Amino acid sequence: MADDIKQTSGNGGETHQQAGSDTAVLTTNHGVPVSDNQNSLKSGVRGPTLLEDFVLREKIFHFDHERIPERIVHARGSGAHGVFEATDDISDLSKAAVFAKGEKTEVFARFSTVAGGAGSVDTPRDVRGFAVKFYTREGNWDLVGNNIPVFFIQDAIKFPDLIHSVKMEANSGYPQAGSAHDTFWDFVSLTPESTHMLMWAMSDRTLPRSLRMMEGFGVHTFRLVNAAGRSNFVKFHWRPKLGIQSTIWDEALKLQAADNDYHRRDLYEAIDTGAFPQWELAIQVFDQKFADSQPYDVLDATKLIPEEDLPLRVIGTMTLNRNVDNFFAETEQAAFLPTNIPPGIDFSNDPLLQGRLFSYLDTQKSRLGTTNFHQIPINAPRCPFGNFQRDGMMQTMVPTGRANYEPNSLADHGEAGGPRETVTGFATTKETTGPDETGDKLRIRPESFADHYSQARLFYRSQTESEQAHIASSFVFELSKVGLLDQVPPRMLGNLRNVDEDLAKRVADGLGLPLPKKNKAAKEPVDMPPSNALSIHKKMKATLEGRVVGILIADGTEAGALKSVVDAVIKAKGKAVIVAPKVGGAKLSDGKLQKADGQLAGMPSQLFDAVAIILSEAGCKGLLNEGAAVQFAMDAFGHLKAIGASAAAKPLLEKAGVIPDESVTALDDKFIKAAGKRYYEREPSLRMLA
Repeated sequence: MADDIKQTSGNGGETHQQAGSDTAVLTTNHGVPVSDNQNSLKSGVRGPTLLEDFVLREKIFHFDHERIPERIVHARGSGAHGVFEATDDISDLSKAAVFAKGEKTEVFARFSTVAGGAGSVDTPRDVRGFAVKFYTREGNWDLVGNNIPVFFIQDAIKFPDLIHSVKMEANSGYPQAGSAHDTFWDFVSLTPESTHMLMWAMSDRTLPRSLRMMEGFGVHTFRLVNAAGRSNFVKFHWRPKLGIQSTIWDEALKLQAADNDYHRRDLYEAIDTGAFPQWELAIQVFDQKFADSQPYDVLDATKLIPEEDLPLRVIGTMTLNRNVDNFFAETEQAAFLPTNIPPGIDFSNDPLLQGRLFSYLDTQKSRLGTTNFHQIPINAPRCPFGNFQRDGMMQTMVPTGRANYEPNSLADHGEAGGPRETVTGFATTKETTGPDETGDKLRIRPESFADHYSQARLFYRSQTESEQAHIASSFVFELSKVGLLDQVPPRMLGNLRNVDEDLAKRVADGLGLPLPKKNKAAKEPVDMPPSNALSIHKKMKATLEGRVVGILIADGTEAGALKSVVDAVIKAKGKAVIVAPKVGGAKLSDGKLQKADGQLAGMPSQLFDAVAIILSEAGCKGLLNEGAAVQFAMDAFGHLKAIGASAAAKPLLEKAGVIPDESVTALDDKFIKAAGKRYYEREPSLRMLA
């Protein structure tokens, strides 16, 4: 206990900590010093509590209200602070100050799951939100997106239906944080425009290894506007410097049991140890002529522009270098608004985007309780700001004078007239756009939005054989959970036949259903050249940087071998985590006690990207009857990870069913090279759903 805190005991034996000269005094929210924080005010020793105890009432009142309504979607999130640096001159495209080459801008990024509540887990099969708030010198810019470049629906009017269908079913309150149930598949099977997104959702993109190894996309088509007022269409992409990587389904399930906070912990610890995550911000810029020449509508959020048709241009780097100080005050109270854009960026007529422009602002009032949510520090701009908005719940600013309207002539009488508009402020571009964007206002979608399957086909056929197997297996698993609505799986299969006949057949076989008739497409799909940019496996980096190697040891482990592996992992910019049967560690061959980072029973191999099993003969014999040890090796092999093992560990590998291949190696340089990747060629020998 600090020297400047005096400890005393009350009549009931409770401990009181009283402030000394240099210690802050405990007060109420309004500054009244508190003399007793252990006992409520009562009428007599055993009498009723008195209503006049304002200390008690304030404390309980605040406790009762210290949780705010969680977000309708993206409730479970993780956030961090950082900086964005513009690295390319795009002044010919945009006048936004944030893009001025060399400009450094503070950012706050929040990553999230979509369907689950705030108390759900990090690793379900789900889309991940990828939202970045730029505190630019021209006001806040919120780039609100996902880790998938397309979306389920084309028009925002369908968003409540989509979310209602994927959330817990209304009559039962389950399942939580999962789409494998009746109502979701009923909705999407009746919504052909969802098919492209379903390819992504059923792929490994929705099972990220780490938030640090996840791409991000603005999803919508925006506009960039230069100083001359000329605009171009733009799509925003975030590309992780560590490359993209995913887990596999069985591994994700076991991660939920091993660590509900796996992604949150991974991000926090990486930043805490100085391994700052980085993403490149890249753009696809195009004009109306390019837009008109495409076989799809660029304003359709269920479509992407293949990188082979329009390569990415890297314009900056985001580095997350500081964890939040208070999760609630920052991550939970962060309010992102797609309407937050500075001069030089503008909206397109994407109907999904247009709906979001209303929805986000409206929801912040319900969630944060006040129209003044922009005054919360995490949401407040870093540049000067001023307007004539006044009063409201939780107003913390104190505007002076009478100027709360405009125009006014108060300045003519020596009073402050307040802020005024500027010619350099944000102005919607007046540039002529594409066809069908003017005229009567109609509740209709353009014919150019009618192709729901071509890009779904493109995505599927761009995947590796293993990735296609994962997609087929995902459809089988999810559709197998559809219960009473037995018309839904055949309907979904009829949609999948428009994507790929082999995919539809594999899913039908996995479900034990006959292949139904192909559903009629609103517009017949066309074949597009495969795109390597759409595949995780084709873009993965064979590197240990940012990855974690779990090293299993026991009493008798050879000290030199352990040191050699740890040193090699660190040299490769990876992290070595030592696991032992006991929390205290293990005694090595040199007689020294090696402290462990964790106990075997609580650190299964799914927490790691590769494993090394360094055992003596006696140590191996002792672990052969240890279920957690056998499972450690079994899961590492089943999850397609590299395994380095000492010769004495062979009996454990054999009992775990590990089949030797190029990635099951001795503890040498070959293991370090192997540890940076996954070995999908093992999968044909493992159980697959489809």
